[in-house]
Amino acid sequence: MDPIFYTVQSINGDYADLVADDGQRHSITMFLLPEGTTLGSRLKLENFMWELIR
Repeated sequence: MDPIFYTVQSINGDYADLVADDGQRHSITMFLLPEGTTLGSRLKLENFMWELIR
């Protein structure tokens, strides 16, 4: 599985709204995202594992 990169566009309570580099939008619970994820964070999803990109 190729990595997919996302940017956190908004955080609404326990959910984050993400936008992939190809423009697709997703909403996911914050519980599944890496600790330290905030508005504007860059995330990588690869092999069903999330990584916070600094």
